[in-house]
Amino acid sequence: QVQLGESGGELVQAGGSLRLSCAASGRTFTSYAMGWFRQAPGKEREFLAAINWSGGSTFYADSVKGRFTISRDNAKNTVYLQMNSLKPEDTAVYYCAADVNYGRVVQGGVRNIGFWGQGTQVTVSS
Repeated sequence: QVQLGESGGELVQAGGSLRLSCAASGRTFTSYAMGWFRQAPGKEREFLAAINWSGGSTFYADSVKGRFTISRDNAKNTVYLQMNSLKPEDTAVYYCAADVNYGRVVQGGVRNIGFWGQGTQVTVSS
């Protein structure tokens, strides 16, 4: 198993940037593809980005493509989400996720993904 802990969420003005981090512990980090999701109040959890075990492959939702960048540092057991040009509609709780199957993370099926962090709140003010 792997345990995930997100950090970096805060209140930011529209147009600003944030970098979220997700630290993993437990089973070997490189066993897992990683992803970022978010959930706004009253909405379903939404897929944002995925990265394979090596970092050599990434995939993004259309809603964040060009603004958000996922990356990972396997030496630090950490995955990141760099968020630029933030908008008020980006306000949500952001979650990282892990699964041994990259395809499952890319497909973004919340129920099929193995492990989740507890989330970090991002609030973008207008």
